[in-house]
Amino acid sequence: MLLRARAPAKVNLTLHVLGRRADGFHELDSLVAFAGCAADALTLETGRALALGAVDGPFAAAAGPDGDNLVLKAARAAQERIEGLTLGRFSLTKRIPVAAGLGGGSADAGAALRLIAEANGLRPDDPRLVEAAEATGSDVAVCLVSRAAMMRGRGESVTPVAMAPVAAVLANPLKPLSTVAVYKALKLAAGEAFDGAPSPVPAEGGVDGALGAVARGRNDLEPPACAFEPAVRVGISALGASEGCRLARMSGSGATVFGLFDDLRAARRASRALAAALPGWWLRPTTLR
Repeated sequence: MLLRARAPAKVNLTLHVLGRRADGFHELDSLVAFAGCAADALTLETGRALALGAVDGPFAAAAGPDGDNLVLKAARAAQERIEGLTLGRFSLTKRIPVAAGLGGGSADAGAALRLIAEANGLRPDDPRLVEAAEATGSDVAVCLVSRAAMMRGRGESVTPVAMAPVAAVLANPLKPLSTVAVYKALKLAAGEAFDGAPSPVPAEGGVDGALGAVARGRNDLEPPACAFEPAVRVGISALGASEGCRLARMSGSGATVFGLFDDLRAARRASRALAAALPGWWLRPTTLR
């Protein structure tokens, strides 16, 4: 049996760092949404030994060796927790830039767990699969849900939210940024608080309600990311100057930036114009859900 799943890019519309925990992880409060038109693709062929087979797509070379791939890590974490689990051979098409602040590897892991759920007649929110997601990586639990949510703690607390779809342009200079280095630049000691203000939660009111929540938030990783990679600031400025752009910001630990628009038509117009302003960049108009 061949099963298929999309692994949409994760976009941190806000990312508040509240401090650093005693265990070394940073305490986060983030509004997360997922891109409709920017996604990896994953298949699972059941009845075969667990493996990651073909990896193709424009970013296949950067997907990393099998031992580091989060698809296999997630499958093994599920296997450790669920006796008699049906697994198989995964194949991956890598369309999301790597080390880009879009959670590509985590999205792939979340999709792998959803495929495992389908193959075994399990609900995706089965506590054992959720536990496997948390064990795989900090962003995997929210990628298992793969819908707009508030992500808190190191990522283990996920609360879906009702957020109107928002049109966006995603832009990446194809220059990877190290998540570890960006967080380290905050220079927080274990147990040290950074900022007690939580991230705003979207209110009712359609697109304006969603945009209002995002506008009241921020991304605390943006300043150190800009220091490491000036192209981040260039992208934010270019998006912010685009016709119809309501807000421009960085996603995750960078280097992807996004601009938010009233509708997808405006986002597509902006993306076409940005192709000239940002030559060589990866650009995707999309809807964030």
